[in-house]
Amino acid sequence: MSMTTLANGTAFEPIHGTTIVCVRKDGSVAMAGDGQMTMGSQILKAGTVKVRRLYKDSVLVGFAGTTADAMTLMDLLDKKLEEYSGNLLRAAVELTKTWRTDRMLRHLEAMMLAADREHTVLISGAGDVVEPENDVAAIGSGGGFALAASRALMMGSSYDAKKIAETAIRIASEICIYTDDKITVEVL
Repeated sequence: MSMTTLANGTAFEPIHGTTIVCVRKDGSVAMAGDGQMTMGSQILKAGTVKVRRLYKDSVLVGFAGTTADAMTLMDLLDKKLEEYSGNLLRAAVELTKTWRTDRMLRHLEAMMLAADREHTVLISGAGDVVEPENDVAAIGSGGGFALAASRALMMGSSYDAKKIAETAIRIASEICIYTDDKITVEVL
């Protein structure tokens, strides 16, 4: 892992690690995230809320990456949603344009999953606005584990979207050292 050096010469390992998953099933959309915040080999906090509601509670957003950066981007997405009357795809595209071209914003290190009743999008600073091909998407250090668990549960269980998302995070927490089982779930 790379070290970051502050202007005063203090070196520290950046905060990282999280798992966010979004599941669509039977007209319901659920997004879940773990609560663990780490710095290097230390757990700083176990109850961080990384899944939130935006734009009149009609859009779910989960973030992975540096917390301050993710919060900045979430605020910008909320403003774009207001500007484009809740149109998630348009707001996401406009956010990535701003993110990539603004001198300060282009250095932000975070990824987001955002979902409304019709769309799920992965948003990154590389300019990506990607809609998943199936009804599951995941990001973060445990994202691959949560994605695999969600896909298996979609095929092999009668769980609803909320139960699949929550179970996927729980499974990821048993595999990924940067993911815990303090889970936040939001449903549309």
